[in-house]
Amino acid sequence: MAIQRRRFLIQGIRFFGASLLSKIGALADVHRVQYPLQNGRSTDAEELIWYSTRYLTAEMPMDRLNSWITPTASFFVRNNLLTQEIGLDRWRLKITGEVLKPLEISFDEFRQLPTVTVTNTLECAGNGRAFFQPHIGGVPWQRGGVGNAIFSGPRLRDLLEKSGLKPSGRHVAFKGLDVVPPGAQEFVRSIPISKALEPTTLVASHMNGAELTPPHGFPVRALVPGWIGSCSIKRLCEIQVLKEEFDGFYMNSAYRLPARSESDGKSNPDRAEAITSLIVKSIIAHPQDGTTLSLSAAGVVSISGAAWAGERAIEKVEISTDGGRTWRNASLGPDHAKYAWRLWKYEWRPPRAGSYVLQSRATDEAGHVQPQRAPWNPSGYLWNGIDQIRVTVRSA
Repeated sequence: MAIQRRRFLIQGIRFFGASLLSKIGALADVHRVQYPLQNGRSTDAEELIWYSTRYLTAEMPMDRLNSWITPTASFFVRNNLLTQEIGLDRWRLKITGEVLKPLEISFDEFRQLPTVTVTNTLECAGNGRAFFQPHIGGVPWQRGGVGNAIFSGPRLRDLLEKSGLKPSGRHVAFKGLDVVPPGAQEFVRSIPISKALEPTTLVASHMNGAELTPPHGFPVRALVPGWIGSCSIKRLCEIQVLKEEFDGFYMNSAYRLPARSESDGKSNPDRAEAITSLIVKSIIAHPQDGTTLSLSAAGVVSISGAAWAGERAIEKVEISTDGGRTWRNASLGPDHAKYAWRLWKYEWRPPRAGSYVLQSRATDEAGHVQPQRAPWNPSGYLWNGIDQIRVTVRSA
């Protein structure tokens, strides 16, 4: 029955794809559609903004950011390659490379392994690309290529220890069961062995208390907490221990940024580094850009959103209601975890009717502050400029 429900989900996405984009395009061409649930039903609460259904790429609308844990049906989806149906009877997870004893694990064997749980905010490296000036090609993510979920599965280090790591093993690469179309490259990425051996780096089989759905990596995915989403490879089939960083397109060309000098912080265009941790960022979820607000009798408008900083904690979130001239602290929500976002809220009393620019900026525990604008880069990665929306307030 579980396999039949997964097949329905895949078929449902293909069905909805007929009315969606045939290719990634401008924001004006994006449609909001209902996301098929595993039991064959859908509701208005499970909407995503779809950019592509061939490569399963969709972001969460901001009106769905209402809880610390993002419901799986509202969680953004990003697949760089094509997906395929996976039979659990044939699935195997291989551990190869710089190990003493290569392993091949069946799903039944995998399910017997001890598991741990990590709450983690996943964000696509390109989230916010639409805000760069000049504009950059690629998926025009706005704010919703991010979500916070509870992932469960065995620790990666436990699997590596079963294989016996050689001293020469310095990096760990992940390969998934993606279908590579003609002219494309395999989506393989690697992480340093130090990150792989952290107790919170997982091979996850569950998300928000349920088995992974196909768009989110069924049957298992890597979970590299605090780092950009592309490090957490889906539909995992092989873990390879390497002497050096993986040599492939998605490490050598994609997901890289110019290195920055430790002395003056300036970028060096001649030396690029693989992107790792997410950086400090906040977004405004409510109200939404372009909204017209009617003042209540109490005269209060609730401004709310989320903030995160990868491997660092959020220290504070500040709000400006006058275009950045003055800033006041927002209240941080009570829910928090090392790699998870913090929800925040600010109660605003507009002094009069009119047009207002609302902004949010976050500061992490190391003192890094969300900048006015993120440094431009040709791939549109890691946008973290101060978030900004415009609203109109009218008298009730």
